[in-house]
Amino acid sequence: MNIQIFGTKKCFDTKKAERYFKERGIKYQFVDLKEKGLSQGELNSIKQAVGGIEVMIDKNCRDKEAVARIQFASNMNKEKRVLEYPVLLNTPIVRNAKQATIGYKPEVWKDWE
Repeated sequence: MNIQIFGTKKCFDTKKAERYFKERGIKYQFVDLKEKGLSQGELNSIKQAVGGIEVMIDKNCRDKEAVARIQFASNMNKEKRVLEYPVLLNTPIVRNAKQATIGYKPEVWKDWE
């Protein structure tokens, strides 16, 4: 199992996801989206696993201007915008090879063990 958790250090659900894997002794890699962001390949892999870019975007993001700009953009432009402003993503994004989840989903992660 190769778990990656994408999120921010201040996100409550990201902290819960980290705690979930830590309590079970499962090693994971944490990627702080504010520091590093996603690569195009990671974005494509996650997008395919969760059902598209729309599912990944946090409509309740604090940066209302960024949300407004992305809302009416084409899918290709949405991807560009998300790569530039990873704070637009719902977190945590938990990835295990070609599988991924958005948000806190222990019921799905249990099947990965």
